[in-house]
Amino acid sequence: MLNRIIRFSLENRILILVAAVLLILGGLYATHKTEVDVFPDLNAPTVVIMTEAGGMATEEVEQLVTFPIETAVNGSTGVRRVRSQSTNGFSVVWVEFDWGTDIYLARQIVSEKLATIAEQMPDGVSSPVLGPQSSILGEVLIVSLTSDTTSLQDLRTYADWVIRPRLLSTGGVAQVSVQGGDIKEYQILINPGKMKHFGVSLDDVMSSTRGMNKNTNGGVRYEYGNEYIIRGITSTNDIDKLESCIVKKDGESVITLADVADIVVGNQSPKLGVASEKAHPAVLLTVTKQPNTSTLDLTKQLDQAIAELKGNLPSDVHISSDIFRQSDFIDSSIANVQKSLIEGAFFVVLVLLIFLANARTTIISLVTIPLSFLVAMIVLNLLGISINTMTLGGLAIAIGSLVDDAIVDVENVYKHIRQNRALPEEERTPIIELVFNASREVRMPILNSTLIIIVSFAPLFFLSGMEGRMLIPLGIAFVTALFASTLVALTLTPVLCSYLLGKSSGEMPKEAFVAVWLKKYYHRALLWVLEHTRAVLAGTVGLFVVAVIVFLTLGSSFLPKFNEGSFTINISSLPGISLEESDSIGARAERLLLQVPEIKTVARKTGRAELDEHALGVNVSEIEAPFEIKDRSHEEVLNDVRQRLSVLAGANIEIGQPISHRIDAMLSGTQASIAIKLFGTDLNKMFTIGNQIKEACEDIEGIADLNVEQQIERPELKIIPRRELLVRNGISLPEFNEFLAVNLSGETVSQVYEAGRAFNLVVKAANYDEIKDLIIDTQDGRKVALSDVADVVSSAGPNTINRENVQRKIVISANTNGRALSDVVSDIKKAVKEDIQLPEGYRIEYGGQFESQESASRVLYLTCTLAILIIFFLLYMQFRNTKESAVILLNLPLALIGGIFALLLTTGEVSIPAIIGFISLFGIATRNGMLLITEYKRLRTEEGKTIREAIVEGSLSRLNPILMTALTSALALVPLALGGDLPGNEIQSPMAKVILGGLISSTLLNAFIIPIIYEKISHRN
Repeated sequence: MLNRIIRFSLENRILILVAAVLLILGGLYATHKTEVDVFPDLNAPTVVIMTEAGGMATEEVEQLVTFPIETAVNGSTGVRRVRSQSTNGFSVVWVEFDWGTDIYLARQIVSEKLATIAEQMPDGVSSPVLGPQSSILGEVLIVSLTSDTTSLQDLRTYADWVIRPRLLSTGGVAQVSVQGGDIKEYQILINPGKMKHFGVSLDDVMSSTRGMNKNTNGGVRYEYGNEYIIRGITSTNDIDKLESCIVKKDGESVITLADVADIVVGNQSPKLGVASEKAHPAVLLTVTKQPNTSTLDLTKQLDQAIAELKGNLPSDVHISSDIFRQSDFIDSSIANVQKSLIEGAFFVVLVLLIFLANARTTIISLVTIPLSFLVAMIVLNLLGISINTMTLGGLAIAIGSLVDDAIVDVENVYKHIRQNRALPEEERTPIIELVFNASREVRMPILNSTLIIIVSFAPLFFLSGMEGRMLIPLGIAFVTALFASTLVALTLTPVLCSYLLGKSSGEMPKEAFVAVWLKKYYHRALLWVLEHTRAVLAGTVGLFVVAVIVFLTLGSSFLPKFNEGSFTINISSLPGISLEESDSIGARAERLLLQVPEIKTVARKTGRAELDEHALGVNVSEIEAPFEIKDRSHEEVLNDVRQRLSVLAGANIEIGQPISHRIDAMLSGTQASIAIKLFGTDLNKMFTIGNQIKEACEDIEGIADLNVEQQIERPELKIIPRRELLVRNGISLPEFNEFLAVNLSGETVSQVYEAGRAFNLVVKAANYDEIKDLIIDTQDGRKVALSDVADVVSSAGPNTINRENVQRKIVISANTNGRALSDVVSDIKKAVKEDIQLPEGYRIEYGGQFESQESASRVLYLTCTLAILIIFFLLYMQFRNTKESAVILLNLPLALIGGIFALLLTTGEVSIPAIIGFISLFGIATRNGMLLITEYKRLRTEEGKTIREAIVEGSLSRLNPILMTALTSALALVPLALGGDLPGNEIQSPMAKVILGGLISSTLLNAFIIPIIYEKISHRN
């Protein structure tokens, strides 16, 4: 089969060249069409249900809103976890489906479940709304509006009615949430004193105002051959006209709204949140993209829209979009990976020129790289996978291996040409036949080595969850490019050799000086080693034992820390503080951050926006702080930020990064890498236990940002009716509830329209000193003080109630700093077990990145064992000899030595990318052993060499291709290994370090250990 492919290619050389050109054109077109993003789609299929609950207390939201929604969706097909958060007046439920579930199916399932409970929602609670379909990395841009003279109300109006609709109209935008400023509304402020004077009841006011500002449809009238649409125009934004609305007629006198209330343009209250930029009040718009949308293309469209909008805003309004731009991280990440690719390619060229000392052979070998890349791009495009740091990283890791097959083929053809030229002209073989014979000799090692590398990458495809979503595209890019390189080596490489190396005349090509020099000293070393086998083997075994001991002492982690160029900082104060006080603490934090030289700007959200799934309480601020590393390292800047913010007394500080922050939230429901989840029933008791856990863990080395979720009680005023007095005064409970709702919270009775913009028309009480002095109407027309029929009691209630799978929970969260994640988690578990005694009905679960790391590690170790067995089977199928196959597998422990020491000298921990590096290293390392054993067997069977002669001559013969393939694979990884701190290289860098270290040790030891072992087993045979 393989011989036929090679023969067909050489007999149809023009066809192969044309096919190569078409592949190049198709690859360039596919590359242009493929989306560019920072990571693959990492989103777990999640449907978010949001419900505004009109000022309800947290416990009521939990019981009356959240619990029915949870009950409805729990147990649905494919649901793996249901999380919820109930806060004052707002409920969010996250319904997480199994990985691989179609998101549209998931949304349909949830919509059908919600339809069954729509009628169960209490009065005053809006219908549950599904959040926009977006991804975990969906936030692409934050836009700020600031001004020194324009009011915050006007800024918010511009944001809501000018900027937000324009941004939403951009294709690919899922949601634009607005926070900060003052929401404009028309307020009917009723005056209890005037109402008492005119004998007007609250029911009179509400009856006359509900729907008062809505136009009416009068149907259609036909007259004079025309059709007239009849409209009752009662809507107005003229306050004088609104005030003239009649409330009550008493005899001849008419009482209007102006007599009992003041109608003003005011600000919606209470505020749900505020925003600021550089410690100045601002309005922030957060743009979220739809799934499968190119972030770079969308950001360009958004920038264009913002540039157009600037011309329509008042001159003193400043619009900024440099707070958070995911495209900046993508650009820098892609640029860094591309730089690593280019530098790796340069090293490959350098190695080929040094070892081959021939421009033509170098060109033939290098053609494989662009062709393989473009084939990979075609496949990625067909599979719907974007160009991202993972796919480019897979190509960067593969770049050295891509030329290996071509190198082996070209080097063997070049060697045969030298031998052919040394013969008399009449005895020389025609070039086509020569190339065919040379390519045929190495066809099986080429194919089998590729299959072995692909098998060694197979464990990666068994990963599930977020780690699978992130790393499988890397594997697809690597395997596709590698398979393409093998196809090129079997087809195009022989054709190019026949054209570029096929001149029968001219000076006989010489072997490169470097190759001759290396063979000279390698020959001496090999002869010495073959005479001192015991010492060499003992030293190698000792080195392997030390490496295994070192490996067992290394820490472990899930993914390396990203360098996203921006901090996401959460600052939470005690629940119950006012929005103004929380705003003041947040502004102080901003000023402290602006003192850090590397931080370019800061923007803050305190509280939440309307219908925003990031439901932060007014006591919580989230700050985005983009930075640029200058003279200090990322770690030094992070420690400086922590130290400066530590002066904020009574505030919990949690420092993350935009993408890492969201990945953590998806994995564990909290925005930190370690989540200790305490489940129970009594929130106060849970908070006490949570603080005990915090105290037990405070002194653990390497722990940072240790916080207990602020689920403590906040002050409340409970208005409890005295029912016997309500009965005596003829006040029904619905009337009592309406009185409280209107006077204290306000009721939206209509809309006021201004040039197509709608603002709420709200009835509420004017300013009052004491709640107990509010006046309530009786059925006989009298008015009594609220204190006469109800008790106003100072109390406390929960601030936030978080639940997971229908159980209340509180989270103790932490990050790590300077120590492996697994070591910190191990110490936490030990401390909690020794110091914490849980009451009956309470339990602890550990979640976060380490949970995914443990799961992924188990899968990789298991599948790795299976992959090694398959590799052994492939080797056996080629050599039909168990011992020879086992000798080649010796490369695995030899490769482990260098990989382990590479980790020890760099990161000091084993992450999931590092494990994948070891796995891929196994496949790459076996190639050299296969080349040696194949050549030994050929020399013994075809040329009748003795064992020692075959070993020495075969080792020298294969030294060139072995060193070239090892050096190209290793040196191509140097830029990735050294650039681990650069954005985009973080995940590939541990893989590159392991493969680089492993290739160094396996190549050096392979050159001596394989000959020793082969000689021993051959003598025994």
